[in-house]
Amino acid sequence: MERTFKRFALLPLLITGTFLPCPAQQPMDMSQEHSQHQHGAIPVVQPEYPRMGRAQEVAQGHLFTLEDAQRLAEQSNPTLRQAEAEIRAAKARQEQASLYPNPTVGYTADEIRGGSVGGGKQGFFAQQTVVTGGKIAKARDVYAKEIQLAQIEAEEQKIRVETSIRIAFYRVLAAQEFLDVRRDLSQLGLDYQQTQQDLQQTGQADDTEVLDRQIEAQRMQIAAYEQEQFLREQWRTLAAVIGQPDLPPATVAGNLDEGWPEINEAEIAATIATSSPASRIADAMISRQQAELVQARRQAIPDLQLRGGMEYNNELLGSVPQAKGWEGIAEVGVQLPIFNHNQGNIAASVAELDRAQLEKQRVRLMLHQRTASILDQYATSKTIAQQYRDSMLPRAKKAYGLMTEKYGLMLASRPRVLETERRLFNLQADYILTLEKLWTSGIALQGFLLTDGLEAPSRPGDMDRPVRETNLPMPDRMMSTSQIVNRP
Repeated sequence: MERTFKRFALLPLLITGTFLPCPAQQPMDMSQEHSQHQHGAIPVVQPEYPRMGRAQEVAQGHLFTLEDAQRLAEQSNPTLRQAEAEIRAAKARQEQASLYPNPTVGYTADEIRGGSVGGGKQGFFAQQTVVTGGKIAKARDVYAKEIQLAQIEAEEQKIRVETSIRIAFYRVLAAQEFLDVRRDLSQLGLDYQQTQQDLQQTGQADDTEVLDRQIEAQRMQIAAYEQEQFLREQWRTLAAVIGQPDLPPATVAGNLDEGWPEINEAEIAATIATSSPASRIADAMISRQQAELVQARRQAIPDLQLRGGMEYNNELLGSVPQAKGWEGIAEVGVQLPIFNHNQGNIAASVAELDRAQLEKQRVRLMLHQRTASILDQYATSKTIAQQYRDSMLPRAKKAYGLMTEKYGLMLASRPRVLETERRLFNLQADYILTLEKLWTSGIALQGFLLTDGLEAPSRPGDMDRPVRETNLPMPDRMMSTSQIVNRP
């Protein structure tokens, strides 16, 4: 930040006890100098107020937008391709389940004799299993539900990636804005340090005060350096979720102060519990288990085993020296379901269906619980952000402006101006952190709390399990990493 107050010489005023700023290094226009001597005024000092978007104004090169991030993620995030592969795998499983059993062909021989006495039978046969009870159609139904699950998983993964990209993007934006404030506070610390050193030369400050200001200035410089590293970390996180970890750092374009996520707090919990992909997956699992139960019951119906062929009979026909020749063979068999009528698998399918129905209840209760936590973050952050924007920051700016005017009229000391300015910029820093929580929690609610864009979708072969815990949002993923920033 280009500071307004720079290297002022401080002259003690015996009457007011304040200090007269003398910008001796800045040449004064003769008309202004004449006017000030005539009216006894001091040059007007313009206050420097915090504002957002300065990094974007001085950025070199292309500003990186949220649309850029989403477009790159569609091309590079591997989990989206995994979800597509899972749909293909589910469809392949259904195709395999639809295929009829292959026939068996072979050679057959009976009563084979050698030597001078010929005879015996030799030939070929074909054998086929005839599937009954519509078992193939029921198998197709099971895998059709699996395809539906894979498709919902793909939709969920798309939402998960888009939501995590938005959250990571706004965290980069917040870190970018926060860095500007950190640098402003660091410059303020240096100004405060110089002021105390100037006061020390006039006998108005002791060594302890100077040392305190030096320590504080160093702390602010360290905080600014830490924020630079934190901004790089947030960019690397965004680049990883996009799928391009080597993406060169860039200045992101956006506005934290406008267009806040709008959430209907009265309806959002019910919407997430009933319409989220996790809830839809639980519903699809019930349908799949119902199809498996029907399939298990049909398994008790026995299949037919058909066998037929031709054999050449070498046995002589009485006194005629001639073989009997070709003879046909045919067999029909069926397995009687006396001991095993698939009762164990049927009971297991009933239990799995009960579990899937209870899983649906558990998922919805879990979504209600986690929505309540994130919704509390959103509502609290929104209320606090409104207080900062509409009340606290305007008052702090007004106080800073009035203090600057008093300083220009020799009614306030330079340290008081710096202290008022520092409070203003600290409030701006708090406001940015609050906005980050507001944006991340609001985006998470809009994205059904799916916040990890690098979590792999479940595989089609794993669909026989209840909904994975990883299908549900984890509360700790919503904790803003900027909370760990050391703020003096």
